[in-house]
Amino acid sequence: MNKDKLKVLSLAAVFSSAVFSVLCFSLHLDVSLLAFPLSAVFTCFLFWSGYSQLFGKGNLRFISVFRELLQYEPYVLLIAFVFRRAGDFETPYFLDLITVLFWCVTGLFDLLILHHLNPKRIEKIDPEWKKYQSANSISTQKGLKRILWEVFSWVDALAQAVFMVLLLNIFIVQLYEIPSESMVPEFLIRDRVAVFKTPSGPKFPLSNVGIPPVRNYKRGDIVIFRNPHYSTDRKSEVRTFLSQIVYMCTLTTVNLNVDEEGNPKADPLVKRIAGVPGEQLMMQDGILYSRTKADDRWQPVKQDARYAEWNLNTVKSSIKRGLTRESYVVSQKEYDLMLECERQRNEFDISLFEIEAKNLASSFEKFFKTFQGERQDTKLDSLFNEKFLFENSLFARHYFYAQTLLSSNEGAGWFSRFMTAWTENAGHNFNGDLYSEANFKLNLMIKRTVGKMILRDAQLLSAGKTAEEINEDAEIKELLQTAGMLNLYAFLMDRRNMPVFPPDDAEGNPQYIPQNCYFMMGDNRFNSLDMRHSYDNWLAPLTELDPVSVTYYTDMAPQYVHRSKILGTAGYRFWPLNRRGVPGNTGK
Repeated sequence: MNKDKLKVLSLAAVFSSAVFSVLCFSLHLDVSLLAFPLSAVFTCFLFWSGYSQLFGKGNLRFISVFRELLQYEPYVLLIAFVFRRAGDFETPYFLDLITVLFWCVTGLFDLLILHHLNPKRIEKIDPEWKKYQSANSISTQKGLKRILWEVFSWVDALAQAVFMVLLLNIFIVQLYEIPSESMVPEFLIRDRVAVFKTPSGPKFPLSNVGIPPVRNYKRGDIVIFRNPHYSTDRKSEVRTFLSQIVYMCTLTTVNLNVDEEGNPKADPLVKRIAGVPGEQLMMQDGILYSRTKADDRWQPVKQDARYAEWNLNTVKSSIKRGLTRESYVVSQKEYDLMLECERQRNEFDISLFEIEAKNLASSFEKFFKTFQGERQDTKLDSLFNEKFLFENSLFARHYFYAQTLLSSNEGAGWFSRFMTAWTENAGHNFNGDLYSEANFKLNLMIKRTVGKMILRDAQLLSAGKTAEEINEDAEIKELLQTAGMLNLYAFLMDRRNMPVFPPDDAEGNPQYIPQNCYFMMGDNRFNSLDMRHSYDNWLAPLTELDPVSVTYYTDMAPQYVHRSKILGTAGYRFWPLNRRGVPGNTGK
């Protein structure tokens, strides 16, 4: 290519950059005002150094300046693109699309010009340019000037590397360090994985314009996706983008991507796809079930069992060496106790307990009538609210509950209602909803234990026993062991199970995961805050079929994730070296 053609090509690059600048113009009084002056000033400087000085006046000192500006132009224009879209007002999709097209065209012009301005090819444009370059290279400099040039070259190389890595991270591949143990045994903390993003359709920052997605996800894929628990408004997205730049510029030492409390955000997340479009899901006793419009029968998802890990105590020794003491949410003893609780619950006979519950209420009424203490007109329905019906409180404060009931005129009636109000729904048809049926039974199991404890307390109080003597009673101790098992299960329940999701509509019609949406869970099910859970917890009744249901703390709030939030798939684990390879089901 001769000098005249390169001059025309340079003018085309400046023109494309100028159009891009005009497209970034904003009249809003916010950060978007910075976009136009940033890109326009840079474009003017590019025009002056190249077209005016180098090609117009033949000022060879601007060869290096022009080359440097061309190298930085795509990054500067990308920052201007972000500024324009970081304001309080959204930009139309069509404007984003045209702006991105001119960014691409400008980048192609820059690459073509830089190809010909390469020191190895510059002689073909003009031999004088080659001589000037050779005479003014860093190797010809002396003293302080040589040192300054060396420092500048290193800073320049580092800055370009940062921006190049940024572009690679956005559009091609990104390296992630696993931050938590939610994917044990597949991934351990500080495992390093390469995530390939191009097939997932990466987008330009703060826009919906990008490479069309070509990847079809399936169950079992390990994906990296934006955490839907965090806000994705424009300001937070700007903060995320800028934090990436700062994170790389500081060699990963400064992370500005933090929440309101200053803690690093769990964003993005690394999880496994457990549910796909067209499915309705449910998980009970660690087994994932699904059904579809084509087949409305609940069927176990056998594939999920290959990934789900419920008991870290049994993983292979090579995995255990990478775990900490905090990894073991459940000990082997607790795991066995959980399974025993599930066995008892599955064998629980509702019809037999209906008889037992009425007998417990009748027996308590007898002690209530013979109790010699004073009674008050305490309104027990207002006293025993959801906090007082919390399962752990019922177990831990059984003596207080017995005293309160015996000393209230409403005591016998309230206890009878507590034990038997659920019987109006004793014959409820759960229609295959294993989660609701299991919770209904667990509620009754807790009530049976609490009822027996309160009845025994009433018997001992009527006999004049003190609190210390009641605590040492053999029957109470035996009931407290059962209470410990039930309390443990109530704590683990919503990590072990999941209600029907998406939930049926008001008429009971099944709903399904929409097209292009997916449901993700971590492999380490007891230690994964994933798409099953909220980041908050609250008291909720174990069952809606009991007007006086026992309550427990839950964070259950399942949600699916749209494919637009998926950044890529875990393609290769490159660290540690002894576990390198393509992730899939290598942990088990």
